[in-house]
Amino acid sequence: MLELYLSTLSWSLAALIIGILLGTLTGLIPGFHVNNVALILLALSPALLELGIPLYAVAAIIVSTGTVHTFLNYIPSALIGAPDGDTALSLLPGHRMLLTGHATRGVAWSARGSQLGMLLSLPLIIVARVAFGPELGLYDGLRSILPFVLLTISLLLLATETTRLDWPDPIQRMTRGYLGESSRIAGFLTATAFFLLAGMYGWAVFELPATSPVGMPDASLLLPSLAGLFGIANLLDIYTTTSHLPPQRENWTLPDAKPLISPCFWSSVAGACMGVLPGMTASQATVLVMGGRNVSARLKGGTGPGMDWETRKLIDMSDDELLAIALEEAEGDGEGPQTRQDLEIIAILSAVNTAVTVMVLGFLYIIGRSRSGATLALKMMYPVETWSAVEPTSDFIRLLTITVAAGLVAVPMMRHVGKAVLRLHATIPLGHMVLGVIVFVTALVWFSTGWIGIGVLIVGTFIGLLPPRIGIRRSHAMGIILVPIMIYTFAQRFDSFGFI
Repeated sequence: MLELYLSTLSWSLAALIIGILLGTLTGLIPGFHVNNVALILLALSPALLELGIPLYAVAAIIVSTGTVHTFLNYIPSALIGAPDGDTALSLLPGHRMLLTGHATRGVAWSARGSQLGMLLSLPLIIVARVAFGPELGLYDGLRSILPFVLLTISLLLLATETTRLDWPDPIQRMTRGYLGESSRIAGFLTATAFFLLAGMYGWAVFELPATSPVGMPDASLLLPSLAGLFGIANLLDIYTTTSHLPPQRENWTLPDAKPLISPCFWSSVAGACMGVLPGMTASQATVLVMGGRNVSARLKGGTGPGMDWETRKLIDMSDDELLAIALEEAEGDGEGPQTRQDLEIIAILSAVNTAVTVMVLGFLYIIGRSRSGATLALKMMYPVETWSAVEPTSDFIRLLTITVAAGLVAVPMMRHVGKAVLRLHATIPLGHMVLGVIVFVTALVWFSTGWIGIGVLIVGTFIGLLPPRIGIRRSHAMGIILVPIMIYTFAQRFDSFGFI
C-alpha cells in the first residue's frame, strides 16, 4: 500500500514538473496552445503506456500545462503583443502599460488575478456539483434551452458595444438626417455584422479538411483562424504604430489582494458560467463582468469604468504621438488616468482565464462533458468517472491538486520569466521581435495544417484588422465559434425533418 502511494506521488510530482515546463513554453510561444500539447500527448499515450508511464501521469501533465499556460500567456500579450484567443482583450491595456513604462506592474497584477481566480473558483466547483449533479440535475434542463442561452449571451455581448458610428451617407439622406451621425444603433448593427461575418468565416473554416504536411496529429484549422483574427492582426497593428519603447520600471510587487477579491470572485462566477457552455471563452466572460460593473456603478449613481478600455483606436495616433504620451506618463510620479483601470482589467481577465480552466476540469467530472481541447484529450484518453457520490473521485482530487500546485508555482515564475522577456526587449528591436513572432506563427500553422491553413490565416488576419479601424470590440470575432455552435444546436432542436 505504501509502495503504491509513493509510486503515485512520484509520478504526480514528475508530471507536475513536466507540465510546468510545457506550460511555460505554450504560454510564451504565441500560437502554441495547450490544446496542441494535449492532442500530441493523446496520440502518444499508447506508446507512453508501453514504456510504463501511467495514464494518470499523462493526464496530470496536461492539467498542469493548462494551468501554467493561463498564468504565463499574459506575458507575450503584454510584452510582445501576441495574444491568444483567451487574452486578446488584454492586448490594448497591456500595450498601454508597456508604452507608459509600467509593463512589470501589469505582469504582477495578472499574476494576482490568476491566483485569485484559481483559488476563488474552488468553492464554485462545490456549487456546480450541487446544481448540475444528480441532486438538482440542472444540466439536462440547460441542454434543452442551450441554443437560446447562447443566443441571449451573444446579444448581451453585442448590446454592450458602446461605439457610436455615423450612418452611411445614403441612409442619412434618405432619412433627412434622422439617422445621422454618432449613433449607438449604428455601432450595434456594425458589431452585429462583424459578429456574423466572423461566424460565417468560422462555419466555412470548420467545413474545410486539414492535414499536416509533416504528419502532426489532429490537424485543426481553429489554430490558423484564431491566430489570424487575434494574433497576426494585433501584431501588424503594433508593428505599424509602435517602434520605440520607453524604459520599464522594475515593479514586480504583487498588488494587495483585498480590493481585488470582489471583482475576481465575480469573474470566477462568470468563468464558471462560461465553463459549462460550449463555445464560450474568457473573453466573453470578461465583457460580461465589465458590463455588470458598469450597471452596478450606474445604479449607485456613478458612471462605471466604461468599455473604452478595449476600443481605443491606436491607429488614430501616430507613433510619435503615442511615444510622447508614454514618455510623459513614464517620467511622472503618479499614475495616468487610465493606468489603474487598465491594471484592474488585466487582473479581471486573468482571473476569468484561470477560473475557466479550473471550472472546465470540474465540469468534465460533474457532467461528463469536455469544454476545451485539454479536457477532450482527457476524456478520450481513458474513461472519466463522473462525480455522482457525495465525495469526489480520487482521479478528480488528484488532478485538482495538481492544478492548484501548478498555479501556486506559476505566480513567482511570472516575475522571472517577465524579466527575461524584458531583457529580450532591451536587446532586440520591437519591430524585429514582432516580425519574428509572425514568422514563427506562420511556420507553426504550415507545419500543423499546410497551405490551406496559410490561406485561412491570411483571411483571418484581414478580418481581424477590421475592428480597431471601425472602432468596435475585437472580442466580437469570437462569433467564429459561437455562430457555428448556434447553427448546429438550433438545427438539432428544430430541424426534425432533416433538412439541415
